[in-house]
Formats: sequence, C-alpha cells, structure tokens
Amino acid sequence: MATAEQREGQDDAESEDEVYEVVDLTEYARRHQWWSRVFGNNSGPIAEKYSVATQIMMGGVTGWCAGYVFQRVGKIAATAVGGGFLLLQIANHSGYVQVDWKKVEKDVNKAKKHLKKKANKAAPEINTFIEEVKATDFIKRNIVLSSGFVGGFFLGLAS
Repeated sequence: MATAEQREGQDDAESEDEVYEVVDLTEYARRHQWWSRVFGNNSGPIAEKYSVATQIMMGGVTGWCAGYVFQRVGKIAATAVGGGFLLLQIANHSGYVQVDWKKVEKDVNKAKKHLKKKANKAAPEINTFIEEVKATDFIKRNIVLSSGFVGGFFLGLAS
C-alpha cells in the first residue's frame, strides 16, 4: 500500500505531465454560431426553411408581442407625462408653484434649435447604418415573415 506522501508525489508528477489544450474562443465562436444550432447550417432566408403558414405564425406572434409591449409602455409613458403636467398645472393654479412661462418657452425654443442641429449631423450616420444593415434586403427576402410581423404588431397595439 502506498502512503499519503507517496500518493502526493505521484499526483505532483502526473499534474506536471498533464497537457492542456488551448482553445481559441474567436475561432470557436465562428464555427459554432448560435443561429446555426437553432436554424441549421443554412444561413439563407427563412423562406427556404419553413412553410408559409409557419412563417406567418412566427411573424404574427412576435409582432403581436412587440405591439402589446409597445402599447403598454406607451400608455405608461403617456400617463406619467400627462399626470406630471396635470399636477404641475394644479400646483401652479393653487399658488404652490410659480412658473415663468416666458422662460420655459425660451428654453424650449433653444432646445428645438439644438435638436435640429444635432439631427442634421446625425442623419448621415443613420443612413449609413441602415445601408450597412440592409434591413430592406431582409424584409424583401422574408416578405411573408415580415408581413406577419406587421399584422401581429397592429393586432398587439389594438389589444
């Protein structure tokens, strides 16, 4: 039987001889893309992989979810802004708050001018981004899925 000291010596010798494989994560990520596991190795348009009914259903369900969330968030935002404005008006009318409306108007006009300048500078960047992404190409290649999404989005807004 081997003593504890002999076993420790053997473990140290074995650990020194162990060889570890170095994994290049960038190469691994290129070979094992998540969409390849989900949709298969073919990375062409979705129209090649699923039936028309499946595409319409997938687009409709995702569109409905997006529309429903958009509607709920929009209602919450509108309620918060409207409620805040209403409370400000009540406080102003009751005399708790004195609002200098001329200064507010001046600051709003100043902010509008600033936003217009920023918007004119940002527009070329946005156009470049849209061209790079090629969103229109995606919609053209997957027209059935896209139309299902739009229909579902409107139904989500209505519900």
